[in-house]
Amino acid sequence: MTQPVTLTLNAGSSSLKFSLYDISGEPVQMAVGLVENIGRQPRLKANLGEALPRAERDLAASEAADHKSALATVLALLREHFPAARASVVGHRVVHGGPRYSEPMTVTEPVMDELKRLSPFAPIHQPHNIAGIEAAQAAFPDALQVACFDTAFHRHHPKENDMFALPREYYDKGIRRYGFHGLSYEFVSGELKRIAPQLHAGRVVVAHLGNGASMCGILGGRSVASTMGFTALDGLPMGTRCGQVDPGVIFYMVQQEGRTIDEVRDIFYNKSGLLGLSGISNDMRVLESADVPAAHEAINYFVFRIRRELGGLAAALGGLDALVFCGGIGENSRKIRRRICDGLDWIGLDLDHDRNDDNARVISTEFSRARIMVIPTNEEIVIARAAKRLLQQSAAA
Repeated sequence: MTQPVTLTLNAGSSSLKFSLYDISGEPVQMAVGLVENIGRQPRLKANLGEALPRAERDLAASEAADHKSALATVLALLREHFPAARASVVGHRVVHGGPRYSEPMTVTEPVMDELKRLSPFAPIHQPHNIAGIEAAQAAFPDALQVACFDTAFHRHHPKENDMFALPREYYDKGIRRYGFHGLSYEFVSGELKRIAPQLHAGRVVVAHLGNGASMCGILGGRSVASTMGFTALDGLPMGTRCGQVDPGVIFYMVQQEGRTIDEVRDIFYNKSGLLGLSGISNDMRVLESADVPAAHEAINYFVFRIRRELGGLAAALGGLDALVFCGGIGENSRKIRRRICDGLDWIGLDLDHDRNDDNARVISTEFSRARIMVIPTNEEIVIARAAKRLLQQSAAA
């Protein structure tokens, strides 16, 4: 007897994250894992559920030479442990959906053409997302492929928030603010609606803080402003990405230092952020334990930019009812949360240090005018739910 499941895939430049969900009812995760260092020294890590041992091993180069072979390795593992599972739909995280896609889409040939056209808008993400879709199409030729876009949650922004002060023709060409991490924000917003509907209906800033970092202002469950813009490079400093920077820096690097555009792109995307500022690591855990000035300065800048953006987003929302932390740093770093929140009573935030140290869900005091919360994000369940929904719609058509 077969078991209906969906496979969710999140393809990065050198990694492939996957989850397997039982979709006979509300999606329930059966397995989760990733293949990292694809094409170099690949390694598989997987949690196959409570009844099965955790799988972790180095892979031969041929087992993960590219995304296609990495997916084949993952499927062999899943078939071994879940022989009854049959993937009738595969859900994909796709970073950029452009101005056209404001909700998950079934992947058709025209959709794939549009995703490829958008690759210059997200050069370090989109090509690998596409490679993941193509690998899944080859592995599951009869399955429905569903693309879920990180930009979709932000597609209802007021126009003045999406525009740059460039000649209008560039807006028409698609040069505008898109915002990213939308799957994470959609999950957090949905959780707020479930556990605190009065906050969901109000003015919320969500801080998705991790190796990729951004913040989003949400009003009545809808995104109205985001720190990320045209690409996933803008806004907050990240693990290796610079965040907001004066475009004149690019002119200087090209004209005065003689760098190529590809060299500048590499600096901005791969050698900046916490790594570039500290000269040590892009991992906040390493920086917090490193007692050296450069590490302190990198953390200070990270916190400063978050506090500055928080003020701007609160202004865009007309006030603040809640601040929610998510992402690897937001969910786990008590020190960063404390440094962000301390002294922000003027905006209505009063952090309870004991609750924060305990990693409680609500970490504000009883007297705080705005709630401070920690909600672990789950992008995969958002993808699984969308995949099931589109599968049902396809079957009903």
